[in-house]
Amino acid sequence: MNGRAVAHLITYLLFMIGAGIAACWGVSLYFHDPAPAPFALGLSAAITLAVAAIVHLATRGAIELSWRDGIGVGTLGWLAAAAFGSLPYILSGVIREPVSALFETISGFTTTGASVLATLEPLPKGILLWRATTHFLGGMGILVLCVAILPILGGGGMQLYRAEVAGPSKDRMTPRIASTAKLLWGVYVLLTAAEIVLLRLGGMPWFDAVCHSFATLATGGFSTRTVSIAAYNSLYIEIVITVFMLIGAVNFALHYRLLRGQVRGTFRDSELKFFLGFWLVGCLVVTLNTWRAVYPAFGDALRNSVFSFTSLATTTGFATADFDQWPATSKIVLLLAMIAGGCVGSTGGGIKHMRILVALKKIARRVRLFMYPQAVMQIKVNGETVEDEIVSMILGYIVLYLVTMAIASTVMTIFTKDLLAAVSSVIATMGGVGPGLGLVGPLQNYGPVPAGGKLVLILCMLLGRLEFYTFLALFFPSFWKK
Repeated sequence: MNGRAVAHLITYLLFMIGAGIAACWGVSLYFHDPAPAPFALGLSAAITLAVAAIVHLATRGAIELSWRDGIGVGTLGWLAAAAFGSLPYILSGVIREPVSALFETISGFTTTGASVLATLEPLPKGILLWRATTHFLGGMGILVLCVAILPILGGGGMQLYRAEVAGPSKDRMTPRIASTAKLLWGVYVLLTAAEIVLLRLGGMPWFDAVCHSFATLATGGFSTRTVSIAAYNSLYIEIVITVFMLIGAVNFALHYRLLRGQVRGTFRDSELKFFLGFWLVGCLVVTLNTWRAVYPAFGDALRNSVFSFTSLATTTGFATADFDQWPATSKIVLLLAMIAGGCVGSTGGGIKHMRILVALKKIARRVRLFMYPQAVMQIKVNGETVEDEIVSMILGYIVLYLVTMAIASTVMTIFTKDLLAAVSSVIATMGGVGPGLGLVGPLQNYGPVPAGGKLVLILCMLLGRLEFYTFLALFFPSFWKK
């Protein structure tokens, strides 16, 4: 790995982090936040930008990125962003424990939405905006933003793009990877702006509308209210957020096609149809299961079930109801939705529906071959044959995901006696969801989890966001050789 080139490119990421903190510092001054919030944000921005400038100048030179260099920037860059992104929490005293501050920051950048904060309303506006901004930057990916705005990357931009964009399919909407990155961010910003306006029209204050929109399209879940979306008690707001949570969990390449008027081709996408089918069935099952058992009125059951299932199925994590009190059937369905996650090329987490679809097609193929051994059958998605090597990689990833989830859940039982909390916290953090069940349910937080448990869950968030292979590559000695 070319350490100089990797360090140089990480400085661009830090410049963006510093600029984001500086913007929140300006907002903090505008709202006259109490001390030491404005000072903490200003100092954090200054430290981040100063370190970025020093390292940038010290590592200047020609840049040629290999695939390993792209992985290095992708993983080490996330760690650097988390370290400097935690400064506003620590310096302001909002989160004094470094591990907890790191947990909150990584939860924001990975768009997990798991929080250690018990109450939100008393917090300074600048800090709340920084929480939301970590979602906004992490949703589409800071590295994708680097690719979009840094022409110096040239062909190396593809290495960063491949290291950052999650999923087995990394669609290029244009021949040039920089143009693709710009289009992705353009669609992302456009949709975010649209949601801000719609939420404001529903009576949500401008500040809250911005923060919740940053968290929705990124499928993050950080709110400005302690009880999340339930604080507004507005059907209109819930419908708007539900729609945009679904949008965030869909491949952004499809949004681009839809904006270009390719409606028929968009809704013929195999993964989209599979995802929407899963969503409809899940909403129906949870609604029927909670009707009368939890909500006497069918309308209330439908409203709360659809929002909660959508929130967890898209790995967003907003809440309008305490689904921890729902029947066991609903809890199981919600956990399965958290594991499945969103679509490839989206801001959603989880295993991804494309992988699940291919795995199911593989099982169906094996069953048919068992009945008709001489038949020639291929696995096809969107009319194209999926190569056996790709199928093997997908199956291997699913096995790795589930095995890691089981091991991490076992380790978490060391830090909590609540088995449901241990398992669901791993599922929620690895899938980028946020709230789990039990002690980490929708009305609880991760603050009481011991530091050791937080470190385990931080690892789960990074593994889930970087999709294992990118992060695990760092632990092989051969990766560090030039």
